[in-house]
Amino acid sequence: MSNKSALITGITGQDGSYLAELLLEKGYKVFGLIRRTSSPLMENIEHIVKEIEFVEGDLLDQGSLVQAISKSKPDEVYNLAAQSFVGTSWTQPVLTGQITAIGVTNILDAVHKTRPEAKFYQASSSEMFGKVMETPQKETTPFYPRSPYGVAKVYGHWITVNYRESFDMFACSGILFNHESPRRGLEFVTRKVTDAVARIKLGMQKELRMGNLDAKRDWGFAGDYVKAMWLMLQQATPDDYVIATGETHTVQELVDIAFGHVGLSWRDYVVIDPKFVRPAEVDLLLGDCTKAKQQLGWKLEVGFEQLVTMMVESDIAKLSKL
Repeated sequence: MSNKSALITGITGQDGSYLAELLLEKGYKVFGLIRRTSSPLMENIEHIVKEIEFVEGDLLDQGSLVQAISKSKPDEVYNLAAQSFVGTSWTQPVLTGQITAIGVTNILDAVHKTRPEAKFYQASSSEMFGKVMETPQKETTPFYPRSPYGVAKVYGHWITVNYRESFDMFACSGILFNHESPRRGLEFVTRKVTDAVARIKLGMQKELRMGNLDAKRDWGFAGDYVKAMWLMLQQATPDDYVIATGETHTVQELVDIAFGHVGLSWRDYVVIDPKFVRPAEVDLLLGDCTKAKQQLGWKLEVGFEQLVTMMVESDIAKLSKL
């Protein structure tokens, strides 16, 4: 068992909750950064909340981050907090830039000044590839972001590289492709679909309104992806890694599997609504995670169909209790 400690920003989110579980299993003392102004949604970490120590801090307030790091004295810092919904980044582009870009500088600088020996993980995103320059995308593929969120993530990625090279910090980024789970927020397309399928099956909803069914994504299970984050910080030298399944699926396949799992045909319930089509669509995200498999020994355990059916089952169970 470990006697290490870790500070996680964004601990109440999907990734933060799975990562907290993983680190607690490994014997870490886990600290979670929460903002005093928000009443955090604890649903994802309800079952482990007594095992986590919470420290106050805000990515937009560097002083509070210095205090949080001084208090928690972490061996590892995982920066998972962000304004992470691509759609919202179009309506709140400045806020997205402040949190998802400048926020990374704030926490990196706080770690550098307060706890320079700590290892730092930055949650980068496949949205940085945007209008893809090559397929599949790997660590050396040029970035061409297509949303304010993607642009902000590119800044966060490069500032992490900058601190690593300028101050010899152990700082690395995981370029994670889409990863989902029953803990995903309802604003994300996977969970929007599985929640709707559960509601339609239970007679609580009549239709599902969708945008572009032809969009393709590389979707994996969040529980597998947080293991990669941890593995990155266990290496002798810091580096950046693409984490992906190497398979691509259309939104239509997602819809088909989800409805099929409960014995329904999606064509009877799905309505295409232009308001759900993005201003600039990312066409084909497909990751090449060869480096992570070879250097980290990381492997996928949950396949696409298994992931979708797991989410449908979870939503049916959740809604059946209402």
